[in-house]
Amino acid sequence: MRVVSLVPSLTETLIAWGVEPVACTRFCEQPALLHVGGTKDPDVAAIVALAPELVVMDREENRREDAEALIAAGLDVISTDVTSVAGVAEMTATLRARLGLEPLAEEDAWPDLQVWTTAFIPIWRRPWMTCSGHTYGSSLLAAIGVANVYEQSDSTYPTVELEDVAARSPQLVLLPSEPYPFKQRHVAEIAAAIPSASIRFVDGQDLFWWGARTRAARDRLAAVLAP
Repeated sequence: MRVVSLVPSLTETLIAWGVEPVACTRFCEQPALLHVGGTKDPDVAAIVALAPELVVMDREENRREDAEALIAAGLDVISTDVTSVAGVAEMTATLRARLGLEPLAEEDAWPDLQVWTTAFIPIWRRPWMTCSGHTYGSSLLAAIGVANVYEQSDSTYPTVELEDVAARSPQLVLLPSEPYPFKQRHVAEIAAAIPSASIRFVDGQDLFWWGARTRAARDRLAAVLAP
């Protein structure tokens, strides 16, 4: 099937399944594939010209107006909405069926882990932003026993002040490599504001890219964050 993927997680997943997209976004980190813009600014005309049998998108990664434009042009579009580890299995079953692929064998259930630590996960700086419990990244951390101190926030991606973070007493601050590229130079600022927390760098793709990498990403994060 000729597929265009506008979601980095799905591009990676499709390739792992043996389905090479005819095009993807410049953020998918697949230099050998044709690029048709970004996740928020895809080249709709170029996608239509490729005559794909399916365009895969995501509610959070992509814009509704682009999906509507592709549908109006007569293309078949499927949009995922993965906000938890459980949602990965649902996405996998739905997308593989749409692609005409055999269902994957059921994997062993993940063990229930006791919460052993709490964490603050900044995803942006100036302003400081984090993720709530309504996100895949927070769900993945929960699966390895790490509780997000902003799990109960009403906003999916709340803007926060470091003073409020400190008041929540996180035991860890996890600095992901994306979407904001946190570096060693940011440690002093965070350590001064939240002196009781241990600061760890984590792979942003392992934390936020879902799909074929989920199980291995969980194991890598668990190793990095082991007590």
